[in-house]
Amino acid sequence: MDSKQQLLQQSIEAKKTFLPHISADPVIFGFEHNELKVLLLKTNYRKIWLLPGGYVGKDEDLDDAVKRILKERSGITDIYLEEFGVFGKKNRSEFYFEDFDETLFQKQRFITVGYYALYSPSMFRLIPDEFSETCEWVFVSKLPEIEFGMDHYEIIQKALLTLRKEISTKPIGKNLLPEKFTLPELQKLYEAVLGKALNRGNFYRKIKNLGILKKLDEQRRGGAHKAPDLYSFDEENYAKAMENGLNSW
Repeated sequence: MDSKQQLLQQSIEAKKTFLPHISADPVIFGFEHNELKVLLLKTNYRKIWLLPGGYVGKDEDLDDAVKRILKERSGITDIYLEEFGVFGKKNRSEFYFEDFDETLFQKQRFITVGYYALYSPSMFRLIPDEFSETCEWVFVSKLPEIEFGMDHYEIIQKALLTLRKEISTKPIGKNLLPEKFTLPELQKLYEAVLGKALNRGNFYRKIKNLGILKKLDEQRRGGAHKAPDLYSFDEENYAKAMENGLNSW
């Protein structure tokens, strides 16, 4: 079955199963080699890149739908997502399906809800679905060079902007860094998210004042310079900061 026949068959099944005119698009950020990445699918149809999004079941809660969509489209499970925006420009998805007539379910006007999450690429084994040629982590710095379908590049940019705003009110790093990390490694993460360099002394002072770190009685060995101290996140204080926000950042 070629990609167009796949979509036609999906359209028939989707009309029975999913709500019309509403979809969900999760933006999953990862951190590797001191750079942010985002999870993308390259579709069989048109061979361009999309977020791992999908449709909402007629008897399904929206949040549950997003988790199901991610599992089906990429193999990712057990992930916490936050809603960050709604996207509803007219013709936002119709052009992508221009090869089909107006009866195609996917070609109808869809308003989509954006979700984002932060997770290490090493935590998951990616499994693309039958509609995708590949499922990959792509560096955010490379996104302007690739071809996106619909308005998915705009959705990613809005997710990144939301993340940059919330970095001053919520802690980050627990799902992106190893269990034990150094302050320079944590600073690199913040710099990757913010897209700018940070003063080391100011950053170290501020991050320590948040009370979300535990200094460990061990160092990172193997470098040419003095071995830096290792830290881990204080689980209880981190959870409180996620729920109540940060007061001293």
